[in-house]
Amino acid sequence: GGACELGEPVCGDGGGGRREAIHAGNKEFTAGDRIARPPGGGGSGGGGQASNTGEGEDDFVFELSRDEFLELFFEDLELPNLVRTQLAKTTEFKSVRAGFTSDGVPANIDVVRSLKGALARRMALAAPYNRRLNEAEEDLRQLLDEIPTNEDRVQALTEEIEHLRARVRAVPFIDTFDLRYANRVKQPQPTTQAVMFCIMDVSGSMDRARKDLAKRFFTLLYLFLKRNYEKIEVVFIRHHTVAKEVDEQEFFYSRETGGTVVSSALQLAADIMRERYPISSWNLYVAQASDGDNWHHDSPACRDVLIQRIMPYVRYYAYIEITPDRHQSLWDAYEDVKAQHPHFAMRQIDGPADIYPVFRDLFKRRVS
Repeated sequence: GGACELGEPVCGDGGGGRREAIHAGNKEFTAGDRIARPPGGGGSGGGGQASNTGEGEDDFVFELSRDEFLELFFEDLELPNLVRTQLAKTTEFKSVRAGFTSDGVPANIDVVRSLKGALARRMALAAPYNRRLNEAEEDLRQLLDEIPTNEDRVQALTEEIEHLRARVRAVPFIDTFDLRYANRVKQPQPTTQAVMFCIMDVSGSMDRARKDLAKRFFTLLYLFLKRNYEKIEVVFIRHHTVAKEVDEQEFFYSRETGGTVVSSALQLAADIMRERYPISSWNLYVAQASDGDNWHHDSPACRDVLIQRIMPYVRYYAYIEITPDRHQSLWDAYEDVKAQHPHFAMRQIDGPADIYPVFRDLFKRRVS
């Protein structure tokens, strides 16, 4: 429920430990009485011998929100080589506080600062009157103690005191002069924009188990991107003999399949990069998943597209091959790419247990 989703870890203490308390209506115990702890195995910790009986609750409760779990899950991971790029036409501004100003809109009034200013003004304006008022009141007290009393002098002092009190009351509680408004200015910010191309092989050789592994990898990647990078775009490309840009729903759930021509996906990715994501404004990343089975004559074409049209422009390229078998021609072609471009990474996944270690290895934070 919404009431529990506070987004903070909660530590609670149960009934264990030593404490002193007074309970209303207690007729059984007095100070110094010893109260037996629950039997071993019944929670409440505290050491002692192990037991094969007893049920209960631990004294310590720890709750972890979904966001906190993901933060721990993706700790020390990052997109490699991410740099700030200043957009040619669009400058992003960030609103920052810059003190206070004496004019502005009512919504920006700083109440505390305004009241402090009003108090200082009232004290300054009323100070001369208050000083004379204190003197006049003291003179009146002394005069009233005298015998005989000088009635004319008493009358004059009484009138002066009333006049001074009226002048003090006339000082306004708050004046427009006192109002202070929070001042905010816009500072230009260098923008960091990134786009991740997710390329998945959905050909017939990618059986259901391998497609499931690929989807798990991309799901992990998608969670990581959305969690850690507010302004990131994701381009989804599925391919068999023909490549197609799709939305998130179709990428993960479409059942379309066919033969295997990997270069079609690489060509499409390169075309989209040129049309929509100029490197002057964008950090480009690619993640590709395949079983390595490709039409034999297409693998050299894949190597050429990568070397000529993609690798010079991307920050990082991660390729995972999902197969327990020996590598085929696509892996050999990609090794040529890796030899020329150190920001091209290749890993093999055999089963579900490999996904997270490989993912962390690909995106671990590197010391520059």
